Amino acid sequence: MQTSLRHSSSHLAPVALGCAYFLMASLALVSSRFEGGLAFVWGANALLMAYLLTSRTSGWPSALIACAVASALSTALWGMGLPAAVPMAAVNLLEALIVVLICRRFVPDGKFAGSMRPLFVFILALCGPANLIAGLAAALVASTLTPVPFGASWLQWYAGHVLGGLTCAPILMMLMQGELRRWFGQTTSNAKWEAVGLLLLFALATAYVFYLAHFPMLFALLLPMVAIVFRVGNLGAAASVMVLAIIGGMATMTGHGPLHMIPGTLGERTQYFQLFLAFSFLLSMPIAAELNSRRRLCQMLQESEARYRAIAENSGDIVLNISVEGVIEYASPAVAEQIGCAPELLIGQDAANLVDPKDREQMIAALHRALAHPGDVQTVEFRPFISDEGREWCEMVVRAVVDERGMPTGLISTIRDMSRHKARQQALQQAASLDSLTGADTRRAFLEKLEEEMSLVRRGGRACLLLIDIDHFKAVNDCHGHGAGDRVLAAFVERLRPGLRGVDSIGRLGGEEFAILLSGTDVQRASMICERLREMVSAHPVQIDSGEAIRVTFSAGLVALGNRSDGQAVLDAADKALYDAKHSGRNCLRLAA
Repeated sequence: MQTSLRHSSSHLAPVALGCAYFLMASLALVSSRFEGGLAFVWGANALLMAYLLTSRTSGWPSALIACAVASALSTALWGMGLPAAVPMAAVNLLEALIVVLICRRFVPDGKFAGSMRPLFVFILALCGPANLIAGLAAALVASTLTPVPFGASWLQWYAGHVLGGLTCAPILMMLMQGELRRWFGQTTSNAKWEAVGLLLLFALATAYVFYLAHFPMLFALLLPMVAIVFRVGNLGAAASVMVLAIIGGMATMTGHGPLHMIPGTLGERTQYFQLFLAFSFLLSMPIAAELNSRRRLCQMLQESEARYRAIAENSGDIVLNISVEGVIEYASPAVAEQIGCAPELLIGQDAANLVDPKDREQMIAALHRALAHPGDVQTVEFRPFISDEGREWCEMVVRAVVDERGMPTGLISTIRDMSRHKARQQALQQAASLDSLTGADTRRAFLEKLEEEMSLVRRGGRACLLLIDIDHFKAVNDCHGHGAGDRVLAAFVERLRPGLRGVDSIGRLGGEEFAILLSGTDVQRASMICERLREMVSAHPVQIDSGEAIRVTFSAGLVALGNRSDGQAVLDAADKALYDAKHSGRNCLRLAA
């Protein structure tokens, strides 16, 4: 859970921060200035860094001033005296600011505890530029005012501040970001008692290792720490480190524990203990961060599974889970309504068995494309092999399911009945391909049929094109009106149809110009058909609304498709023949050259 940065709404917050900083600094100076120089233990700067990292920049000036005053006061009272107060306060603030600015630069979302990347950035900033730079300044002050040499002073500063920051800052950040409050609000009472019990057992184990054991058994504490991390999470890691710091720190400083067996000064033993504490922290916190990430992922998966189940079990569309081998692993209840069989009967069946053999190749290809391109959605239309209520077409939308490496582990698909959509689509296509007045094919639809017929002719077929123009049609419009003209056009097509075969097509190319495609016919046979059509049309005059009967004739040009390169060439040749017919007295047929 990402936590937004806090506003320092209370004017007492900087005062409280300064007081806490003063207490932590004073405790470190009183208890760990073993050689009269710098403190071997320093956690006060961790408090300042945690505060700055979890608050808005508008509250920084007051916090920095409060901590500067606290640092100067503690140094003057318990440290190297008044001359070092201001320089050491400046160095302490410098360290904290370097860490905070680097973390804010590379972790802009403000979440500095509980996840791996922010923790890694914090460690690099603390161990790298912050204390390398601040340590040099502090060592210069300490070596000038105390008998401790520069190198030893720098090592004391670096070890104390790095180890103290590593141990305390992430824990303080979690507390300031409300992790403890959320844990109490979201954890059951049984889990709380379990956490308390584990921490008590860990405290007893720590006390035994540091006060009673006769052998160095620090390694024995790592296993219970990891167990606490697994059961409690981030706060468990923080609490176990604090328990270890309190019990182990007191034991080490009073001459007890396994570190007392190491030859050296008390300051060196304290540094060894801080090193062990830091390593314990570096072991537990990343594990806690990884566990938190996995818990969030598990929660997201559970929520996603719940949504998926709700959708799959209440949707009218079929939902299938298909393995990479194409085997159905799950079928939603909609199978019973759409296909007419129980969902469990499909489990273990090949998904291709649902598809008509004519469409299986397309469906299998869509599944393979989905596996080859996991991020893409594939769509395929098919006819079902078995269906209820006479369904003719279905649409499948399929996408791959991938693992954490991006490799497909299966497929999820939805199948929808497309029969009504297909019927509407076909009806619209049919309406768009027919002339609304005469019922003949539109120019576009007819030209498409002409191209298809020419493809058949290239493979050895025969066909002819008859281009027709109604004679003196303009006079009909001028004398009787456009309504009569429309009646003549519609009646003209009605009189032509009985003379055509089912394989023939008639299209209106524009105005009073029509074309007839005669399939499987040579020129001689096509000429005979044209003459019969002329007789049928002229023998039945068209009655118009005024009661008059209009005798209709037409001129025609005939061309064979076999020796033409394309549809346009066929039309041009037929048009020239039609032109000859018109100039030959009309109501006649002429053949293309």
